[in-house]
Amino acid sequence: MNEKVAELNRIINENDHIVFFGGAGVSTESGIPDFRSQDGLYNQKYKYPPETIVSHSFFMQKTEEFYEFYKDKMIALDAEPNAAHRKLAELEAAGKLTAVITQNIDGLHQKAGSKEVYELHGSVHRNYCMQCRKFFTAEDIVEKKGTPKCECGGLIKPDVVLYEEGLDSDTISKSIKAISEANVLIIGGTSLAVYPAAGFIDYFKGKHLIVINKSQTQRSVKATLEINEPIGEVFSQIKLEG
Repeated sequence: MNEKVAELNRIINENDHIVFFGGAGVSTESGIPDFRSQDGLYNQKYKYPPETIVSHSFFMQKTEEFYEFYKDKMIALDAEPNAAHRKLAELEAAGKLTAVITQNIDGLHQKAGSKEVYELHGSVHRNYCMQCRKFFTAEDIVEKKGTPKCECGGLIKPDVVLYEEGLDSDTISKSIKAISEANVLIIGGTSLAVYPAAGFIDYFKGKHLIVINKSQTQRSVKATLEINEPIGEVFSQIKLEG
């Protein structure tokens, strides 16, 4: 265990009211590509840029092409939680962690056992008919050929926040409350490039602000500890005492 990871281990063991704020880098070690890394979705070749495809207007105007991309690249039902997901669930079960705030839509935190998860950008596991509001699972969406339609004839929409759409106000409130009450805020696997989510960390008034990300974050934060290593590798070394 290197010096920085040892310091993280000490902070976690000496504090409660820990909140984790995570992004795509948390799930890349589970085989889910992020958007902005060298091999991320922005750097792959499609007929349209990914940020265009996952916009509200594209979904409404070119629904079939949206779902081709969405099913192929954004639903990963075979992905399994990695060491970071599992350790966060362990910290919550131990009464250390009060909330996970995630920008991811893959549901891996819940699959690992985390209970208090605030999904800023929604989840692929929730889908609704735009006409009758009937609920559909991610498996339902994958099984439907072409554009997923409800039995009532309505179009099914994933409960994910697309470009041009706003975040859920209740999720925002819960996230800001958790951050403002935290003693320790761990930011992991995010470049802090996506707003308004990246601005939530301004509400932190606690003792330790920790950043764990393979590269430098795009937004400068006054971190008490910064570790530029894969988050799963870092969390696999954390050992709870007592």
